[in-house]
Amino acid sequence: MRFSTLLVALPALAMAEEQVPLGEKLKGYWNKAKEAVTSAVPAAMPSPVDAGAAKVAATVTHHLTQDNWKNVLTVDPTTSAPSTKDWMVYITGGNVTCFGFCGNATKAWNESVALLAANPKAPSLAVLDCEAEPVLCNSWSVGPPSIYYFQIPKPLADQSAPAPTARFIPLNRTSVTAKQISSLVLNNEYEKTEPYEGPWQPFNGFLAQYNLAIPAGYVFWGFSKMPSWLPMILISFMSRSFM
Repeated sequence: MRFSTLLVALPALAMAEEQVPLGEKLKGYWNKAKEAVTSAVPAAMPSPVDAGAAKVAATVTHHLTQDNWKNVLTVDPTTSAPSTKDWMVYITGGNVTCFGFCGNATKAWNESVALLAANPKAPSLAVLDCEAEPVLCNSWSVGPPSIYYFQIPKPLADQSAPAPTARFIPLNRTSVTAKQISSLVLNNEYEKTEPYEGPWQPFNGFLAQYNLAIPAGYVFWGFSKMPSWLPMILISFMSRSFM
């Protein structure tokens, strides 16, 4: 009975299919093809401009580590004293140290490097990644995204020289632009920031003078890795021992 009903219904279905307008059929085929192409293409393609800027930045910048930063941030040996060497250090991070919000600042930095690379009076450029070098970032007491602008004088013949000048310039994670970063150099905007002379100054701060900066960096990095419940337990034990 069901088989005979199906046989009767088949001609009706075929007639209904023939009555569908050709335009509607083509529209349906087009939508299916578009969906197939959309699913095959990645959602976000990297911008050639961004990729080019990142490549330029990688070739002209130095990467600072705990072991090499003192050897990198130096004066030009070919110049004669008195002279000063400028360094601009971009401090960045990742998911842990920048909570994943350094992407816009890094893009702006790469674009600004491409602009500054053509300027003969631009400072030397370096990058400090707090995700890869947490101890060094803690020893400087800095966080991303930010700029550290150093002016390092070359010693005189008697090895005397003024102390290096350090200016710490925080960057807005979401709104900073390449124009703002490049203006620090091209328009001397860095001079609007007062030099930092506190204990965390990397060259001549109190901790650096007594070789305590790196040990302090390890201590603060250790505290950052400590579970939130551990200090409460330690405080509880200490209070009980005093009682």
